[in-house]
Amino acid sequence: MDSLDMAGHLIRRLHQQSTQVFVQRTQAAGFDLTPVQFAALDAIHSHPATDQARVAEMIAYDRATIGGVIERLEQKGWIRRVVSERDRRARELSLTAKGERVRSALLPIVRDLQDEILQSLSSADRASFLKLVRRAVGQ
Repeated sequence: MDSLDMAGHLIRRLHQQSTQVFVQRTQAAGFDLTPVQFAALDAIHSHPATDQARVAEMIAYDRATIGGVIERLEQKGWIRRVVSERDRRARELSLTAKGERVRSALLPIVRDLQDEILQSLSSADRASFLKLVRRAVGQ
C-alpha cells in the first residue's frame, strides 16, 4: 500500500482541509479562533462550572495543552475562571455574556461549513462516512 493511501495520511489531509475551511469561514464572519477554541467554548456552554481537565476530556484534547486554549479564551473575554467552592485547587469555567454571544453567532456558521468539509461526498456518503468515523473513534 502506498503511504499516501494510508488512513493516517488521509485523515491528516482531511483534518487540514477541515481546519482551513473553519478558519476561512469564521474569519470571514469576523471571528478569530481555532476549531479547538470553538469546541472548548461549546463544551463550557453545555457544561457550565466545569474545570479545564473535564473540558479537555469532553473535546478529546490533551490535558497538558488545554491550559493555553483556556487562557486565550479568557484573554478574549469569552470565558471566566473562578475558584471552585468545592475544591479550592480547581478553577470552574463559564462563558461570559460576550462568550455566549460569540458562540451563538458562530454556531450557525460552524454548522453550515460542515457540508463544505465533505462537499465531494453525496448526502448518503456523508452519513456513511460520519457513522464509520464515529465507530473508529469509539463513539
